[in-house]
Amino acid sequence: MDFNVLANIFLILLPFLYAGLVAAYAVSFFGNVTSLERIKTPACVAIIVIHLTYLGVRTAAFDHPPITSVFEIMTVLALCIAIAYVYIEMKTGVSNTGFFILLLALVFQSTSSLFIKDLIKIPEYLHSLVLGFHVSAALLGYTAISLSAAYGFLYLMLYSEIKSSRFGLIYARLPSLETLEMMSHKAEVFGFFMLSIAITVGLFWLPRVFQDFSYLDPKLVGSLVIWFLYAVGLGAKRRLGLQGRKMMILSLVAFGFVFLSMTVINLYMSGFHSFH
Repeated sequence: MDFNVLANIFLILLPFLYAGLVAAYAVSFFGNVTSLERIKTPACVAIIVIHLTYLGVRTAAFDHPPITSVFEIMTVLALCIAIAYVYIEMKTGVSNTGFFILLLALVFQSTSSLFIKDLIKIPEYLHSLVLGFHVSAALLGYTAISLSAAYGFLYLMLYSEIKSSRFGLIYARLPSLETLEMMSHKAEVFGFFMLSIAITVGLFWLPRVFQDFSYLDPKLVGSLVIWFLYAVGLGAKRRLGLQGRKMMILSLVAFGFVFLSMTVINLYMSGFHSFH
């Protein structure tokens, strides 16, 4: 069986695997089925391994990492969501937020599987595995930062229920406020670490590949500004002991800035990062 056929098999299989995983987390969360607790995390890890295998097979089949189109990026993004989530789940031992997070991975992977195209003729630099690592690390960093904001949002939802004395399903199933805050923080630290790796690789490798490289490239400057803001935020949390609802609001405000700034940069100021 050649790599091309194998890649297509994985492409069809992955949405069903993610759908099954999301269903297991949903049944566990809404139905409080404790028998699923033991299998959810191993199942998530197994799907991550299968997804990594798919990306490796696809890279071998087309001789380039899957970063050449929006729909290739989506499958990498789905994997990043799963990796960031399972990292946080293993670090905290809390598995009852998986439905909310992994549903996004299912959406991205399903969209990718439906619309992805096999690009053969691409610019030479897009064949580079180093570029693939750089893009993947950046995506993983921004994904983890997004998860940090998601946990901040869940924190504020639970806080609102507690304050208004509405002890419904959200109150019964979600972790405590302290646990959600810890999960948000761990996601933020992980995202900051991966973003640091992506920036470091970019600063040393990209000037060797792109003749029009500039340290004033909007995406690079934007990434450095975001990195600096999160560095300041993490430092302030550690030194000043900032915590609780105010910290979660600040986390959402910071993510809002990240989303808006990167959207504007991607739409209007791509520079050499446009990869056309």
